[in-house]
Formats: sequence, structure tokens, C-alpha cells
Amino acid sequence: MGRAAERRADTPLVAGVRITHPDKLMFPELGLTKLDIARYYERVAARMLPHLAGRPLTLVFCPTGVGEGCAYLRHSKVWGPRVIRRVRIREKTKVGEYMVVDSIEGLISLAQMNVMEIHTWNSTADHVEQPDRIVFDLDPGKRIAWAQVIDAATLVRALLSGVGLKAWVKTTGGRGLHVVVPIVPEHEWAACLEFARAVALLMVERDPDRYTTDFRKDGRENKVLVDYLRNNRTNTSICAYAVRAREGAPISMPVSWADLKPSLKPGRFTVTTAGSYLTARRVDPWNDYRRAKQRLKLLA
Repeated sequence: MGRAAERRADTPLVAGVRITHPDKLMFPELGLTKLDIARYYERVAARMLPHLAGRPLTLVFCPTGVGEGCAYLRHSKVWGPRVIRRVRIREKTKVGEYMVVDSIEGLISLAQMNVMEIHTWNSTADHVEQPDRIVFDLDPGKRIAWAQVIDAATLVRALLSGVGLKAWVKTTGGRGLHVVVPIVPEHEWAACLEFARAVALLMVERDPDRYTTDFRKDGRENKVLVDYLRNNRTNTSICAYAVRAREGAPISMPVSWADLKPSLKPGRFTVTTAGSYLTARRVDPWNDYRRAKQRLKLLA
């Protein structure tokens, strides 16, 4: 075998993308390699891309695997192939260049670049000033049980239903949940943020002993933080199906409201277990998400 052939054998193809250093340990405690991460994304790409494609990204870059050395990457300062698009977006004091993934090749290329976490904007690059979703990030205090997080998500869903909006839910890869509302991109960021804030404050008003919008950790051990600031311009949330750079290789998994029960522990969704879960549930619980043409009714 010639050297070129040997190099090709050492750099396997995943969705047409050549993976260099495929044996690099990204999760050393689990033995999960760079190739394992690339193959995971290949498996979930069909479900993940509708929630990823076209959106400006903030990434967590782990050049030596999960642990020390990981860093957030908002602007496109690192090498990247042509399949990863660059877009220029005006910020407060400058114009920033962001990466956008539109295809499975782009998604696998992120794994090739040692990107571990993929966070997305609430708007697409084509309509950057008009969000097409609202995200409620439910972050439990350390004494909050999983069942109470589910109660919080159920309350968000009920409040949204009261104004004619359907919502979808996913795990975050941590102890929390994201409640996601797709909307027609016709309102500016400020209006969407104010809507999310109003819903969050209504939750606090209903049960101030259970819910808060105060980010200070001291004093909220027994409360669920209703983080509506995910809806601020340039803020992001972890993409559906994306890996988290945390112990156990958890992922952010979309689930159905029917499946959202105390017995469905969020820690069960990992790079190694997601495949069997998705195989058992062949129907995507978010399969009607993109068909929801919902218009946001601004609250007075």
C-alpha cells in the first residue's frame, strides 16, 4: 500500500468529509473519539439540519477533547472548509463574521474541526433581524427535582396555548429544558424579547416561590430560573441533537410532550444512547415543527 493510500485509510470519510486524527479522544472517560462524534452527527443529520441550517452559530471548540482547553467561538477565526458559509452581521461596535452550516457536509466538518457544542441564533442569516422562534430556557436550582422542571415546562406551554401558540420541548443536555416556539419572522428582536419576558414574569407572578427571572444563584436553589434572555439579539441556545462538552457526552434531545414524564430522565440522552432511542421512536416528535406558521401576538 502506498503512502497516499495509507493516509486515506487513516482518514476515513463520513458523509464525504475526510476525518483527520479519527482516533483523537474527545471524551476520554468514555473512549469516544472524533470519528465517533462525526458518525453520531451523520446519524442524526436529517433531524438536526432543519434546526441548524441557515442560522449564525456560536461554537464550543475543543482542540484537545472535552476538558481544559475548550473555548467559545463566536466569530470565524479558525480554519473551515468552503461548505461552511461565512456571513457578516453588524454588532454594537463592529461587524462580526459568523459561521453558518447548510448541509450534512458542513455539520460533519464542524466535528472535523474539533467543534463540540453547536449553539444557534433564533433567526436565520437571511432574516437576521426577525427571529423565527422564541426559546424559554428553564434552568433548575440545585434542589429542584426533575418533576418540577417538567411542571415549569408544562406551565410555559399552557401560557403560550392561552395566546394561540403551540410549543415544542427538548432537553438541554443538562438538568433543564428548552420550550421552543416557532413563529413567522415578522417582528424585531426587541418585540420577541419583550414577549418572552412577559411570559416569564407571569410565571413568577403565579408562583414566586417556584420561579424566578433573577440570575443570581444565591437564593434560587429551590427555584427554576425562567431564562428569557435567550431571545436577545446575538444570544444563542444549544441546537437540537447537538452534543454538550460535559461529562457523559449528553445531547440536547427533542421529546414529545407525551413522553415528558418524571421517568424520562434527561441524562439518558447521550452520544452512545441516542441512536437506540431514535430508532425506537421512528416518528420525529418535532416533525410538525416547521409546518407551524404561527404569528406572534404581542402582549399588551
